[in-house]
Amino acid sequence: MTKIDTIIFDLGGVLIDWNPEYVFLKAFDGNREKMQWFLDNVCTMSWNENQDAGYPIAKASEDLIEKFPDYEMYIRMYYGEWESMLNGPIQGTVDILKCLLQSKSYKIVALTNWSAETFPIAQKHFEFLKWFEGIVVSGEEKTRKPYKDIFEITLKRFNIKAETSIFIDDNAKNIEMANTLGINGIQFSTPKQLILDLKNYNITI
Repeated sequence: MTKIDTIIFDLGGVLIDWNPEYVFLKAFDGNREKMQWFLDNVCTMSWNENQDAGYPIAKASEDLIEKFPDYEMYIRMYYGEWESMLNGPIQGTVDILKCLLQSKSYKIVALTNWSAETFPIAQKHFEFLKWFEGIVVSGEEKTRKPYKDIFEITLKRFNIKAETSIFIDDNAKNIEMANTLGINGIQFSTPKQLILDLKNYNITI
């Protein structure tokens, strides 16, 4: 087995618990059905991903209000209360990150789909974001996962060999692209499972 020398972490859903439901379940008075319709049809994940790829938040909000004027209050709430969508760190994964750093055996970087406009808010909240050798933020690169180019940017920027690296992400499509490029992908589910998955690469936590 090839010896791993680099580990690339996704952030949201792996190290940071981010979810629009933390804002909108309350906004819709606990009515999960109404909240889900709104997130499935108005402020969708694909709409959010456009901002992750660099589309301006103010313009994105106005575009959507023009399309769904009856939901203006809720649309403005998406980024107006975005900070409240951050529920804190996924502590088990943060502990794994700390252990890997303390081993001094790996280059540790991050690759995240995140709006360049909101990422500074996350940096204010999470001290561990300073621990990485570097972070590739999709909004700053004007592209996003699972597109090939953002993976290639990451490999080149940090002088990473695909075959000696591991990429950890909760999104199956992102893992598929990583694997296509020769990067060893681990689809994250829980910190406990991640420890087991890392053992398959002779990495003990």
